[in-house]
Amino acid sequence: VEFTQVPKLRARVSAGEQVDVVVATQGALKDFEAQGKIFSATLGLVGRSRVGVLVHADATAPDVSDAEAFKRALLAATHVVHNDASSGVYIAGLLEKLGLKALLGDRIVVVNSGSAINTMVAEKGPGAIGMGQISEIQVMVAKGCAVKLVAPLPDAIQNVSTYYVAAMAASPAPGPAAALAQALTDEAAKTVFAATGID
Repeated sequence: VEFTQVPKLRARVSAGEQVDVVVATQGALKDFEAQGKIFSATLGLVGRSRVGVLVHADATAPDVSDAEAFKRALLAATHVVHNDASSGVYIAGLLEKLGLKALLGDRIVVVNSGSAINTMVAEKGPGAIGMGQISEIQVMVAKGCAVKLVAPLPDAIQNVSTYYVAAMAASPAPGPAAALAQALTDEAAKTVFAATGID
């Protein structure tokens, strides 16, 4: 099992890398389907993940209940951390849209993965704020990273990533690949995913 960002996954699959099963955003899977790279019959919904706000475990949780409170919290932060994956691209655009990019300047820290957001916030201390997938935040908290989830982004500025799974047409083991894709969408899997914030 290998984890990577969706843009990198797209590039690798498009370049012909052979894999058995792919979990990615709806857009990526639809593109793969159009290219004939997946077994369409195995395409299924894994779940939806929302963006959350995290701080150091010892920090006082800021108010992020609406867009204005969220802006105030970021402006008071020593560091604002996001990644360069799909959710991070959304956050970068949100900072621009809210007029925060120029105001925050070099306080914005961009890392290369969801786990790195958590690690960076833990390292930077109680003044730092991060934004990443709630599911990744909860996994890192469970692993003992010194961060905590404050809350999801306010509904008015929330970003929901919808993930799908499919067996790849070029898999050398099409039967097991299809079975795995199906298992990732069944009720037992949904129960496990729900515990990490994916619905």
